[in-house]
Amino acid sequence: MQKSCILDLSGYIKAGLIRGEPQTHESSRAGSPDTGWTCSKAPEVASVRVQLEMQSLWQQFDQLGTEMIVTKAGRRMFPTFQVHISGMDPAAEYVLLLDFIPVDDKRYRYAFHSSSWLVAGRGDIAVPGRVHFHPDSPARGAQWIKQTVSFDRLKLTNNFSMHRYQPRLHVILVDRSRDSQRFAHRNFCTFSFPETRFIAVTAYQNHRVPDTKHPSTHMSPGLPPEDCLQPLRQRLSCS
Repeated sequence: MQKSCILDLSGYIKAGLIRGEPQTHESSRAGSPDTGWTCSKAPEVASVRVQLEMQSLWQQFDQLGTEMIVTKAGRRMFPTFQVHISGMDPAAEYVLLLDFIPVDDKRYRYAFHSSSWLVAGRGDIAVPGRVHFHPDSPARGAQWIKQTVSFDRLKLTNNFSMHRYQPRLHVILVDRSRDSQRFAHRNFCTFSFPETRFIAVTAYQNHRVPDTKHPSTHMSPGLPPEDCLQPLRQRLSCS
């Protein structure tokens, strides 16, 4: 049974949570909220820390230049975005959101002769993207901190391929007071991990990316069957 969650995001848009502009600052040390927010935070979110799961796998792909397939119907991410959260108030309720923002205002192309990504020009105009609610939202802190939080159901769909994106996790305190919108800026914190950046593509450009994803599929259920079979199909077609 899906939970009912009514969350007015207007206050969080004003507070700067949901933006379509390229990211202008690096995340602070891994697991701590992003810097750039000068306002004080509510104690229920100020102590929250987030650790990226499968960090070594993300770093392995980051060294290659992570590519994520995007389709009209949507394609699941691999590696899957999974985190472990600590520091929440066990009795407080939280909503978890994931969004994706452009890293910069550039469009990229893959240079096969040098096996590297190059800037191909200015990117398309960034538009505010969707925010993805974790299906368990809202839930008490006691539930979030006891297990790995996975966005394995999330699917990527985008008209702007060959752009680089940064996933961001937003932890929002459920404030049921009448002035919740007024204090929205105090009730959320944002986390991002540079190694999770990726370039959206409609087909893999670097052959080492799908070859690396293939033996890693046993580590995460987030990779759909077609991604598992693609490298094998390519080898069979060449034999």
